[in-house]
Amino acid sequence: MQQHVYHLSHIDLDGYGCQYLTAQCFEKIECYNANYGPEVTARLAEMVKKIEQDKFVQGDKIKPLILITDLNLTTKEGSWIEKEAIRIGAKLQLLDHHATGANAAERFAWYKLDTTRCATLITYDWLQTHYGFDKENNLTRIVQAINAIDIWVSDDALFEYGKVMLGMISGAREIGRILFPDQDRAFKLSLIDAAKNRVDEEDAPIKLDDDLHQIKKSFFIKTKNDTKDNLVAYYVTDLLTIDKQRLTIDYKGYKGILGYNVGNSSLIGNACMVANPEYDFYMDVNFRGNFSLRSNNKMDVSQMAAHIGNGGGHPNASGGKIDGYKDSFVYADVRKFVQKYIDEKINIT
Repeated sequence: MQQHVYHLSHIDLDGYGCQYLTAQCFEKIECYNANYGPEVTARLAEMVKKIEQDKFVQGDKIKPLILITDLNLTTKEGSWIEKEAIRIGAKLQLLDHHATGANAAERFAWYKLDTTRCATLITYDWLQTHYGFDKENNLTRIVQAINAIDIWVSDDALFEYGKVMLGMISGAREIGRILFPDQDRAFKLSLIDAAKNRVDEEDAPIKLDDDLHQIKKSFFIKTKNDTKDNLVAYYVTDLLTIDKQRLTIDYKGYKGILGYNVGNSSLIGNACMVANPEYDFYMDVNFRGNFSLRSNNKMDVSQMAAHIGNGGGHPNASGGKIDGYKDSFVYADVRKFVQKYIDEKINIT
């Protein structure tokens, strides 16, 4: 029976390192990422829902595996996902190294805890043992580099290389994981893959550090070279355009595209307006409730900014802040909140 893996992992180098391995090991795999707190429960629920949908389509032809790496669960979270896994007929496996999960590890047989190694190394050994993964050990060095920096083995020969990789992933904010999680993950895994190819070069940490700008650009280039900012703007604009129905909001009959934590509004907002002439404005809100507005001579966004966010600016470029903004790691909730807020502001006046 073919296995379908649903893999939830953390949002740092170690978390994505685990998915870098599983994405190469399993033919059918869907990845999810979460930071600690309520996002873990939300992503687990999202995975359970997706498994149920897939089973409805595929029947019992594929055995689902819920794999959790580089995240520790509370006993309450563990009990919930265990019951759900039994209910939907899924196998469950957790691989982690955080000592805060000790109570859950003692309670659940599927909870593997090893505080001596990073989650990427634990996952690598687990894949090799149970799935015969990477028999030639081609990935050993990059796994060792991640392990050295994640558990801070400063005397390890690969520690400095791991340090560059750590910054490489934490600084990879070009796409944004909440709005476009699959593309953001693909970008970060491509960075790890590029690092894998340089790990044994002379002065490897310096080489990787020097090459990072070009490595990033290579991911975003489609037809011709350009500045990195322009390449990212074109790439994200294409994503916004493809997904614009999901991202649409309304203000007084004007139609807009709502981004979340996208940033670089001058380039991306303007590119989005040019690519989507049927829309009147582009709005990007960040996790603090600050927003940027852009238009292409379709409306005066400075008036909109003043109306809804005590802000202002120019007719085609303005900004403000949403009072009482409630952030979420679920984009649909962000869009719902912003639209409701705009509607309430309109109704007041």
